[in-house]
Amino acid sequence: MRLTCAPYRGGRGYAAPHRPRPADGGGTAAHRLFTVMWQRYVAIGDSTTEGLDDPDDAGGYRGWADRFAEAVAREQGGLEYANLAIRGRTTARILAEQLPVALDLAPDLCTVVAGMNDVLRPSFDARRIAADVATMQRALVGQGATVLTFTLPDPVPVMPLARPLRGRVVMLNAALRRVTAETGATLLDFAAHPVASDPRLWSEDRLHANSAGHERIAAALAYTAGLPGYDDSWTRPLAVAPRRRGHEVLRAELAWTRRHLLPWLARHLRGRSSGDDRVAKRPVPLPVELT
Repeated sequence: MRLTCAPYRGGRGYAAPHRPRPADGGGTAAHRLFTVMWQRYVAIGDSTTEGLDDPDDAGGYRGWADRFAEAVAREQGGLEYANLAIRGRTTARILAEQLPVALDLAPDLCTVVAGMNDVLRPSFDARRIAADVATMQRALVGQGATVLTFTLPDPVPVMPLARPLRGRVVMLNAALRRVTAETGATLLDFAAHPVASDPRLWSEDRLHANSAGHERIAAALAYTAGLPGYDDSWTRPLAVAPRRRGHEVLRAELAWTRRHLLPWLARHLRGRSSGDDRVAKRPVPLPVELT
């Protein structure tokens, strides 16, 4: 059976088709059999879901959510897709601002990814963040959506200065695992795979994946969702990297501090966010265009 995506109807009158939920990322034969057909995918979150830093060659960003939507659309023959994510958003703001819109769009496939901006703030509270994520998961699952969430990779291999934040990431990931097991959402546990923290999959700012990283995330989601043609190769490590000399490391750290860390600190000291005055890049579900 092939699904032809119906035009966007808007509002809560849209009824998502009933379908089984894909198995938790195990690799079983049942997991690999793709029988689920989705009509509408809505992504909510912050800058990683928005697609930074994966340029689309048109002045914007592509990102793993776009890539995942394309993979689903290619397999099914069509898909409607909206991306409500905005850079700099905390979990509380995603819950307050994006969840109501997502619920109104009535997706039957949704990704909920949040937490990194909270980790960077003095007010960090892993339990509260996980509770907000759980609220979003429950609301979307309750409407019949397949909901995918993932943990945060260890930031230290990518950004050595983030060592004091490692404990926060560990606490948040543990809380995310706990609540996701209770809500009916599906967890993709990136933190369990060291390759997710390979600096070669991260952009120059060390906060966002690069194009290769976004491609891996999309492949991991496609595998977790049970799309044919995807396996666990996304978990495999990259080839051993050449060892850098001390002066090369120092030069790279100084350049990163000047170009990224200091501007970020200055912006936050002024109470500004990279997402101020920005809107979602794809606020309305539109058919995915395949090239």
